[in-house]
Amino acid sequence: MLCPTLVALVALASLSGASALAFEPHRLRLHGPQAVNSWRRRSAHQPEHKRFAVQNAGVDVRAAGSDAAQFPVYNFTQPLDHFFNTTDATFPQRYWVNTRHYKAGTGAPVIVIDGGESPGDERLPFLDTGIADILAEATGGVGIVLEHRYYGDSVGVANFSTDNLRWLTNEQALEDSANFMRNVKFEGIDEDLTAPGTPWIYYGVRLVCGARSAHMKVLYPDIVYGAIASSGVTHAAITNWEYMDVIRLAANKTCSGNLVQAVAEVDKLLQSPATHNQTRALFGLTGIVHDDDFVSTISDPLGAWQNKNWDPSINDNSFDEFCDAVAANTTGARGNSFVTAPGGLNVSQGLLNYANYIKTNIASECDPSEQESCFGSYDTASYQAVGLEESWRLWTFQYCTVWGYLTTSPPDSKRPSILSNLLDLKYEHKICEQAFPPGKFFTVPALPNITDVNRLGNFAIAADRLAIIDGEIDPWRPDTPHSQYYAKPRPDTTTRPFKLIPGAVHHWDENGLADHSAEPSEIKTIHEQEVAFVQAWLKDFKKPANTTA
Repeated sequence: MLCPTLVALVALASLSGASALAFEPHRLRLHGPQAVNSWRRRSAHQPEHKRFAVQNAGVDVRAAGSDAAQFPVYNFTQPLDHFFNTTDATFPQRYWVNTRHYKAGTGAPVIVIDGGESPGDERLPFLDTGIADILAEATGGVGIVLEHRYYGDSVGVANFSTDNLRWLTNEQALEDSANFMRNVKFEGIDEDLTAPGTPWIYYGVRLVCGARSAHMKVLYPDIVYGAIASSGVTHAAITNWEYMDVIRLAANKTCSGNLVQAVAEVDKLLQSPATHNQTRALFGLTGIVHDDDFVSTISDPLGAWQNKNWDPSINDNSFDEFCDAVAANTTGARGNSFVTAPGGLNVSQGLLNYANYIKTNIASECDPSEQESCFGSYDTASYQAVGLEESWRLWTFQYCTVWGYLTTSPPDSKRPSILSNLLDLKYEHKICEQAFPPGKFFTVPALPNITDVNRLGNFAIAADRLAIIDGEIDPWRPDTPHSQYYAKPRPDTTTRPFKLIPGAVHHWDENGLADHSAEPSEIKTIHEQEVAFVQAWLKDFKKPANTTA
């Protein structure tokens, strides 16, 4: 869910920074047109100058209010096109620096956090008490957050049209990082800290920037001394049914079983004219025209699973609240028995619980007369605004062109599912055609060109001083080198760390507490392990002969 708590919104609304609401895919329904609908609903009542705060709901707000002042923003000029001479335009790439632990003249490293698919100031808590600060303190190094092109204020185009997004590619972003590492001069630091004369440790987390960390180590081994890929999806896929399967298997068993049964019941009830409208009414969603939009809307709470965190101050517990509601009154001798619902439908108690939750928490966001505009996805014109405030277009463009991950029901109809069989590839992909009509210079491919990612190593990506860190019950794990569905086991060594955090969801190693002794044991352990292998790597660093001191 985008807005787990009002407290988080209020705290973050006080920050200065980006002026428009950013589309943060990890706080919303995953992909497809309903992701954009969710973004619009949850931002509709935010004043323009506060909208940027919404995407940050769920980040570490304890330090966020002071971080903007503590870590002033700098700009590094980047070419919009590094490779093809299609434009001479440049853009200011924002970055933030933590020098509190820096020990000059010791050969200490630079630890850079890839900002990923959200404004870079979202990462500032991790520069303050999280992984960048932890590694900098242990090594006497410098911590950096580097904002991704097109996100936050690192924008070099007038709007987000199809043509203007053609430079939003993994290759261009990789070269941004390389160019920065080779040439940046840090204010207040006299010595040259550029790569390869200084060891740079590249840290990427969450989806694409996690994968990019691994890609940086493989493609730029001369300047990336070490890299940590946390929750990095090094495997791109057209469909991503495994995401929901992880949730099904890891969630409370009563809730999960009720959801599987409820989804099967809904699919069957929608097929019959006698029960179709009654089923819609049970969920309070009579105003939606198309059945696929209806079942997509009622799956909205499922994406909140990945926002679970070990730190209660930033944990989003909305999935657990949803699951508790679905499981209510279905244990014991009675179990998930059938009941007569309002309107006379004979449904399982779990389905009735599910419907009541959606009716109260999602359907209520829009009046029935407005539900088609709120939850419907067949008005193509509504997805074609290209202003810079339409930041949802960025990640949507990225997954439509290369990454994929369109979340559908399983291809095997016999496999239990918490997602309706109506959510197929055609439905989830249509936003790519609706939002990005062919431009003069660029056309979005018919399906994402996942080969561009997978050729870089896929599940088997590996290199010396490349660490792979994942969560045991992360719904993105199936697309990482720790995939329980497709990847092969590999050893965990100091040179090539391969760590799976027990009971962890998404990028649980990134944040930390000011008092690290208060962290849960599994988090203290992974942080200690990261410090240990980075320190071991640094012992082997040798400054290249052709660099100056």
